[in-house]
Amino acid sequence: MGSSWPIWLGGIAVLVAAGTTATLYPHAKRQRQRRGEAWAAARSAIQAATIRRDACEATVPEADDLLARAEAIAAEGGGPHAAERAENDARRAGELWREAAGE
Repeated sequence: MGSSWPIWLGGIAVLVAAGTTATLYPHAKRQRQRRGEAWAAARSAIQAATIRRDACEATVPEADDLLARAEAIAAEGGGPHAAERAENDARRAGELWREAAGE
């Protein structure tokens, strides 16, 4: 009978590949989901800030700058941290416009 070490080596390689895939796939899926959720929240905050800007009669330069920065970050894209920065800037801009409108 021939040597069986190539069969064992192949089996080990298959098991390592299967284990790696089983571990990395759910992690990658969670990362994609987290990124999607973060960008959805950022886009929502940007839209809300845009509505507040349009409803406010006063000019608030700081809020304009924050919204412009949030829109620029959103245009560039990126990961969840970039989305959180865009969301925070947009929310702060919305708060400034709300204060300027006296709400």
